[in-house]
Amino acid sequence: MPADQVDTPPDNISERAVLPKVVPYLWPDGEPALKARVVLAIVLLVLAKIVTLVTPLFFAASVDALAPPQEQESAAWLLALGPVALVIGYGLARSGQVLFAQLRDAVFARVGQRALRKLALETFEHIHALSLRYHISRKTGGLSRIIERGVKGVDFLLRFVLFSIGPLIVELTLMAGIFWWLFGFWYAVIVVATIVVYTVFTFKVTEWRVAIRRRMNERDTDANQKAIDSLLNFETVKYFGAEAREAARYDDSMRGYEVEAIRTQLSLAGLNFGQSVIITAGLVSVLVMAALDVQSGELSVGQFTAVNLYMMQITMPLNFLGTVYREIRQALVDMGEMFGLLEQPAEVNDKPGAKALDVRGGRVELDDVRFAYDSDRQILKGVSLIAGAGQTVALVGHSGSGKSTIGRLLFRFYDVTGGAIRIDGQDLRDVTQESLRAAIGVVPQDTVLFNDTIGYNIAYGRPDATRADVEEAARAARIHDFIMSLPDGYETTVGERGLKLSGGEKQRVGIARTILKNPPILLLDEATSALDSETEQGIQESLREMGEGRTVLTIAHRLSTVVHADRIVVLEAGEVVESGTHEELLALHGRYARMWARQAAEDEDETATPAT
Repeated sequence: MPADQVDTPPDNISERAVLPKVVPYLWPDGEPALKARVVLAIVLLVLAKIVTLVTPLFFAASVDALAPPQEQESAAWLLALGPVALVIGYGLARSGQVLFAQLRDAVFARVGQRALRKLALETFEHIHALSLRYHISRKTGGLSRIIERGVKGVDFLLRFVLFSIGPLIVELTLMAGIFWWLFGFWYAVIVVATIVVYTVFTFKVTEWRVAIRRRMNERDTDANQKAIDSLLNFETVKYFGAEAREAARYDDSMRGYEVEAIRTQLSLAGLNFGQSVIITAGLVSVLVMAALDVQSGELSVGQFTAVNLYMMQITMPLNFLGTVYREIRQALVDMGEMFGLLEQPAEVNDKPGAKALDVRGGRVELDDVRFAYDSDRQILKGVSLIAGAGQTVALVGHSGSGKSTIGRLLFRFYDVTGGAIRIDGQDLRDVTQESLRAAIGVVPQDTVLFNDTIGYNIAYGRPDATRADVEEAARAARIHDFIMSLPDGYETTVGERGLKLSGGEKQRVGIARTILKNPPILLLDEATSALDSETEQGIQESLREMGEGRTVLTIAHRLSTVVHADRIVVLEAGEVVESGTHEELLALHGRYARMWARQAAEDEDETATPAT
């Protein structure tokens, strides 16, 4: 895809667009066991609601059964059961309500956790599928926080969409009907009015609070980005004595978070107080009416207690409604950011029906390759070169000439905007990315290691490798003896990004894992430019041994490291300006010869300068 056609869509999608994306996780295709759990959870939910509706009737009957005989107007079934049995029935009803609710949660737990796992995996895989362009423009700390918040919202949203909103509406409707049927029309009117006013107030205030919460999330993400970035660059911070500066930057972000968090808490307090006033007004109104009806003889004392219990049962789901709506809106905001990430298009995709790369010899060809990171900044301007099977071809030139860009295009981190790159005659755009990257091994300028053991990092080149394979690769990279000299040997932890090892040691670990991968094509991207001369010489010997029988593309700044190459290609401003062997290029007295003379003079100056 051309650079000028790559758009970066917004990082979040609307809350309305999130729900349709969540439903498939609630009713997963091809998983009948999970679907059965959803159905069973709904049945348990219905049973819990039925028990909830009849529980106050047991209590009311118990109170009426305890009234003096002369005041009793109870039905014969109350007299037959007796007050003790009714109280026991009330207790069983309450226990049944809790039992069914907990069974529902237990049955649904596997559905929610499976959805969380699947969505987390999809997000993780999608992030890895995104182009290098996307990753170098994003901050890791903010990205990890978006994923963390979004994934946590999945289980909550699934659970409460299924078990809260719909059932809550049904329950409140039935409550209003019960009031009309048992106590009279005006009771139902007050109950409905209370529900409507409470709901409207809650929704309006929550909508206002969502904007505040979104700003709080932005400040939280910004603070997390700064913290992660600072910790990843721990050494740089120390080099410049910038601890206080980094703390000030972090505190500035946390100050913004503090302001928005306080606004969130204050607005929540206002919401809770308003909800309480509305509920209390409705409760008092209904109880006053019930008290008057008891005095007039239209209601019994037991029915008065039933009115109170039903109002309390309405109060709980209404309070729950406020909490659920607030949390669902927050979950939608968080998941909107994550689904926005999932909708970020991958810049490089396999063609439909793409075949695996068939490496027969390892011949690499760049045919009039053109590329631009941005439409107004052309990097490669028609580069053509061939690395024959088993040959070593070096790419040299000044910084910015396009050397490293060719390496990225070879790995297909980007697609060319013109021309083609072929391996054994196969256009890289016609083969799968997995097979392409399996055929190429790379030793970069700065080998970055996982914060795990040395053995794990070497075995990363081939996960199914045995311990003997790992040790053999380490011997080939001339690092086995060093590893065995460590107290924990191959179980030694290398630290964050391998910082516990020296530059040369890290490079040798990188070489070992590339040897273990055993690819037919090697890319050496200035693999020794950051090392001292003595270490560089040893690494170069290891690299030459590793390149035997393979096609090798070497990107080099120091020309002395590529004099033995079969062909040296000199790049200048994205174009091939010279090509040939070391001797042929020196004989041309062109750019390569001038670069060689300059570096030779610098080496002589360094040798002549006495140590101080």
